[in-house]
Amino acid sequence: MKRFRLFVSAFLVLLAFSAAGFAEDKPVLKWGGDSEGNVPYMFMEPDNDKNMIGFEIDIVNALAERMGMTPQFVHNGWDNLIPGLNLGLYDIALSGLEITPEHLEEVDFSLPYYKTFLQLVVQKGNPAKITTLADCVGKRVGTLKQSYAFFQLVEAGVDEIRTYDNEINAYQDMAHDRLDAVLMDSPIAIFYAGFNTDLEFVGEPIGEIKYGIPVRKGNAELLEKVNAALVSIRDDGTLRGICDRWNMWTPVMAEFFHDDSPAKFGPDRYNAWAEYQRKGLTWKQRFDRYVSFLPTFGKASIVTLKVSVCAMALAILLGLILAVTRLFAPKPLSKLATAYIEVMRGTPVLIQLFFIFYGLPNIGLKLTPFWAGVIGLGINYAAYEAENYRAGLLAVPRAQMEGALALGMTKREALRYVVIPQAVRVSLPPVTNDFISLLKDSSLVSMITLIDLTKAYGQLANTYYDYFGIGIMVAIIYFLIGLPFVRLARYTERRLAVAIHGGRGGKKGRDQTLRPASYHN
Repeated sequence: MKRFRLFVSAFLVLLAFSAAGFAEDKPVLKWGGDSEGNVPYMFMEPDNDKNMIGFEIDIVNALAERMGMTPQFVHNGWDNLIPGLNLGLYDIALSGLEITPEHLEEVDFSLPYYKTFLQLVVQKGNPAKITTLADCVGKRVGTLKQSYAFFQLVEAGVDEIRTYDNEINAYQDMAHDRLDAVLMDSPIAIFYAGFNTDLEFVGEPIGEIKYGIPVRKGNAELLEKVNAALVSIRDDGTLRGICDRWNMWTPVMAEFFHDDSPAKFGPDRYNAWAEYQRKGLTWKQRFDRYVSFLPTFGKASIVTLKVSVCAMALAILLGLILAVTRLFAPKPLSKLATAYIEVMRGTPVLIQLFFIFYGLPNIGLKLTPFWAGVIGLGINYAAYEAENYRAGLLAVPRAQMEGALALGMTKREALRYVVIPQAVRVSLPPVTNDFISLLKDSSLVSMITLIDLTKAYGQLANTYYDYFGIGIMVAIIYFLIGLPFVRLARYTERRLAVAIHGGRGGKKGRDQTLRPASYHN
């Protein structure tokens, strides 16, 4: 009887855990956003760089709860969020995305969840005498690329518009007298420039901005769910509470939502950010912060190394095939290989990455960010490796091929067993040097959603406004990753010199290597 009771108890406990597991097995709501800086929308928590916080983080969590789904974040650059949405990388996107005619041509938008305006920011004392858009004509003005502010500046006839990927860079440039004004959304100006004593706000509110949540065109079911969830958090005060806590409930919002009631929550999240901006750090605190970044940089370093190694392996193999094809294949194939090499070397690798990741899905070929990065870097560097191998193949005396053929080898066998091994040996030093270059160029994969070292640097530097110290850390990490390969390149060069010059490079050894190897023994 006792055993039976134990069995029943264990069964009930197991049943309870199973039920809890099934209850938590909610569908996933993938959402895209730009986590590099992007205060107050989404950014790394200053006291915990492994946690992301922000105005829109709170909104998407509330929406997912109302929709009965589990939110899953996918990073992408702000200007690539809509292409990434249409590519199917995520279901929705939030990152202060403005409902504009240009955006509406590509995606469908939800009901607006926030309304604001553009704010001009100038240097303290306003030396450029700017208070309106008209005053910006003939001045240096910064803004985010392809944003509503950018198009307003274009329409106003401003000819010297400097565009930025990150908000903080524009405000820092103005503080350093590289810009006369910055025009961005009011929330951005408040959080990035409001704490800078070298800057000030000028002029009246400019334009009208409404933020919405885009979904792919034709996805009416998801759009309906998003709108229903938005109405729910609006009507029960959740959205107002989020705005209050981030100090983002403004007269414009009060008029937009017809809500003039007093705030129910204090701006605790805004105050926490303000306190962080005001307080200074001791050297020990700064050192401890840098140490806390090491796990983040460690994960990012693994991504960088994996992409680089896989891409270089592809480049070496494809480069050798291209070089052999160019020199020894029939003329049509040789010309095709030559054209490939010239095109790849003559176009930017970033354009090639964008084409592979965002362009190829239009013809049905979708690649993950990792493999898009590997293939993009690999096929680009293959063109350079092909030229290295071509030089190595041409360095092998013609008599080597003739001797192999005279011994009864076919042309293919002569290439495989005689010519190519010698050419590869000669080509090894530049190949290892190219790997070091590819390691640095791998930073470009951050543009196609991968969180590599460069992207991790941007996220942290924009959160802490510290490009100097964090930049030194990242430079050291890149150096340490590349150092073994630098050593390998030097070792290969020394070994090759010994092989070519015979022993330590005496005259006799050098004279012998100038003669073609004999196959008549």
